[in-house]
Amino acid sequence: MKRKIQSVFLTLFMVGFVFAQEAKIIKGKVTDGKAAIAEATIEVLDKETVTSSDKQGNYIITANVGDKIRFSYLGMKTVTIKVEDITRILNPVLVPDITELNEVTVQSSKRISQKELAANYNARENIIRTAFGYIDAERAAGSIRFLQEKDIRSVNLGILELLQNRFPGVQVFGSTIGARDLSGGAVSTASSLRAAGPAVFIRGFSSVQSPQPAIFDIDGQVFVDVPIWLDVNNIKRLAILNNLATTTQYGALGAGGVVVVNTFSGNSAPTQVVDQARLRNNFYKNDALSGEKLRANWPTYKKELYGAANLDEAKMVYQKYADSYSGSPYFVMDVQEYFVEMGNTGYADAVVSDNFGLFSGNPVLLKGLAYQYEAQGNPESANELYKEVFLLRPNYAQSYMDMAKSYRDIGSSKLAAAIFARYGYLLEEGFMEADTVNFAPILSREINNLLALEGDAVLDKGSTSELYVGEENFKGTRLVFEWNDSEAEFDLQFVNPEKQFSLWKYSLADTAERVNLSKEYGYSMMEELIDGSLPGTWQVNVRYHGNKSLTPTYLKATVYHNYGEVSQRKEVKVFKLTLKDVNQELFRVQTTKGVVMR
Repeated sequence: MKRKIQSVFLTLFMVGFVFAQEAKIIKGKVTDGKAAIAEATIEVLDKETVTSSDKQGNYIITANVGDKIRFSYLGMKTVTIKVEDITRILNPVLVPDITELNEVTVQSSKRISQKELAANYNARENIIRTAFGYIDAERAAGSIRFLQEKDIRSVNLGILELLQNRFPGVQVFGSTIGARDLSGGAVSTASSLRAAGPAVFIRGFSSVQSPQPAIFDIDGQVFVDVPIWLDVNNIKRLAILNNLATTTQYGALGAGGVVVVNTFSGNSAPTQVVDQARLRNNFYKNDALSGEKLRANWPTYKKELYGAANLDEAKMVYQKYADSYSGSPYFVMDVQEYFVEMGNTGYADAVVSDNFGLFSGNPVLLKGLAYQYEAQGNPESANELYKEVFLLRPNYAQSYMDMAKSYRDIGSSKLAAAIFARYGYLLEEGFMEADTVNFAPILSREINNLLALEGDAVLDKGSTSELYVGEENFKGTRLVFEWNDSEAEFDLQFVNPEKQFSLWKYSLADTAERVNLSKEYGYSMMEELIDGSLPGTWQVNVRYHGNKSLTPTYLKATVYHNYGEVSQRKEVKVFKLTLKDVNQELFRVQTTKGVVMR
């Protein structure tokens, strides 16, 4: 990943984060997926606004943008939904708070085996290997702080200098190169403990008991003394363990906390990413709808458009239904898509222009139309729409991602880098917060790829020495999925050439934490990487569960071939999701490399 971009990029633009707190009426129907749920409790968190659903499951409640509405009913999983700028209708589906399997009722478990953690070590930055096995920070009790290889610069003289001022509450005494440094000679309780050598204190000092210095776990070997011999350039990942739940296995030695270091030379995790489908032994049953079966569910006007004998007949079809669908932006998008496919882009543009009022001010619809322009090879029009979305949602991480990628598409690499840098600046200054588990790895990959392939265009001539790019360890086929409506819920199914599949779930019923994180930080995207050992045809399917309203969701899939290579190229596909709870085929990818990782 990029380590430094000239500060001039930070002057691109300033964004204000002041929003009017105007109350809005939200209504909908609470169901279990089939029948209405009466007397469900609907409340706005941290406020005294509460109501309940009637006999038909209907409710009405008032809330502000940014509020969180909680839907609850005895015996059902509680659903919490963040109110967004376009939120008007919410039809939540509550599911039983148990998992049923073959007539046996069991409680769900979030435990992951050591084998799976090892398989995902190179793909996820929040996993650390200790002397007692792998720890997943996402599931561990308490907080674990990390330092990644991209954050370690070769100018650091040793482990003590590396840790100095990097973690709040961590105090470093001593110097790798020799001279004892006790913060200007001040005497402390710590100084009396290890006057003869350096020390690191994680849990601070106490007037009740003497502080105990941290121990070091280097590639599974425990050291009581600071490993001043350690080459910091060999560090792949470093973690700070400072709570009882994560240090208890070290016994009394770990009472002062543990600094865990994983090095490149000592890394025992699989060098290749592991196909999750093969781990789970799931076999695809060829049950995804495609082709004619999907077209059978098209609306009548779309069937007539594609059944027209010529363009003039198609225009007559459009005019025939224009009045009936005058308030439907989805009708406009279907018509636009048809005429672009038929080669009449002028008429397609006119259709959108005449009906643009349906899209204006609605970021969800604007993004759907932008996706469509991208798939049609019209990045300039998409860029104009992303600008409008950015102005409507300047506090969404996705807005920065969309703008940067869009500028790159139209050849403005320098502006793309500037927007990435602006987002980083806002994070550093505390104006925005980041999801370090799901979104940050995708962001890092996007920035790194931009700089690795277009670094000369990013910086002014003669300034390439100011650019630092981390090594991209992934080569192969990269799939990036984005969706325009954050309320959408679906399962993505990835079928490998051996007909085994893995699932990526995005729903409040199955992955509430994932959904809530994406809404909290403002992004709607995920990635799959195909790399390594299983060549052949990969198939991607989707099972759409709806978006809590009766409107379609647009899913964009960007396929990067030869990712990370000079020959890298991409293609964009867009899918209008309307058919619910049916497995349907999206596309297939032919590759000479292939193991899926996240």
